Amino acid sequence: FLSRSCLFVVLHIALQAAVFGEYTWEVFVYCWELQFHLLPLLLPYLLLAGNLGCFLLCSRANPGNIVLVLFENRKKKCNKSHFLVRFLVSFAGRVTKSNAASLVKVYAYDGVLFQRGLVCPTCTVEKPARSKHCSVCGTCVHRFDHHCVWVNNCIGACNAGVFLLYLLSLTATAGAVAAVTAAFLIQVLLLSNIMHGTYLDAQGQEQPVEIPFLVQHLFLTFPRIVFMLGFVILLTLVLGGYSCFSLYLALTNQTTNEWCKSRRFGGSPHLPSEPRDRPIVYKNIYSKGIWRNLKEIFNPPTVLVRKKKT
Repeated sequence: FLSRSCLFVVLHIALQAAVFGEYTWEVFVYCWELQFHLLPLLLPYLLLAGNLGCFLLCSRANPGNIVLVLFENRKKKCNKSHFLVRFLVSFAGRVTKSNAASLVKVYAYDGVLFQRGLVCPTCTVEKPARSKHCSVCGTCVHRFDHHCVWVNNCIGACNAGVFLLYLLSLTATAGAVAAVTAAFLIQVLLLSNIMHGTYLDAQGQEQPVEIPFLVQHLFLTFPRIVFMLGFVILLTLVLGGYSCFSLYLALTNQTTNEWCKSRRFGGSPHLPSEPRDRPIVYKNIYSKGIWRNLKEIFNPPTVLVRKKKT
């Protein structure tokens, strides 16, 4: 958790492989025998292809690194001087202080969550508004949202839109698998006519078939399919909630980092120009309306865009 690792990426791929392996091996074959329409059966594969594309773009894209730090903090604390780090970064041609200074002009400082003139002690450059230093990646990220271990990358200005599509497509994929699997199990129950039958309980009395009995019957008949269905339903609910939250942040032009900071803002210091007894009220100054906010996620503003508006 303190350095970049592919552990969760491997787990992510393994879970998808397990779900789609079971879906292909049993659900798809049984549904084909029951003469399900082909399009609903192929829909999860189409959504999976789109999700994997968004996953690769999100994990491989530059999230908006302000400075490429060539040495980790602990290495810099040894005999590596800041001058050598800055020289190697400039020599690599990745980023310079002038490039970092141009990013300062993209977003205005709200004076509450983001103060002008603060310098990142690790990257030794002025921190643009809405940026944050990621200790995992070891660099400052422009419009920092969070570090996602599932894609092994930071989510910032340059890949926030792809990450939103990744979440939505992953939710839709899990939902499609759950819908097809549930439709198959319901069809099996309808063909067996078991819902209109009865059974003998432990006391030997005849009881009508109810939902717990049907679930038990399906689990004994198709244990792997029922277990997979429960997993993808839970996954759909969790991912659906997170996708709704991420969509809310996109529509209001907020990041996860800003949302968390604004929630616990009660202990933030006062501005020098504010009276000590006057509480500071946080206001999101970056929201420009739903459509423009959503457009900004997929087309991050540049210095030139802001100059035209001013």
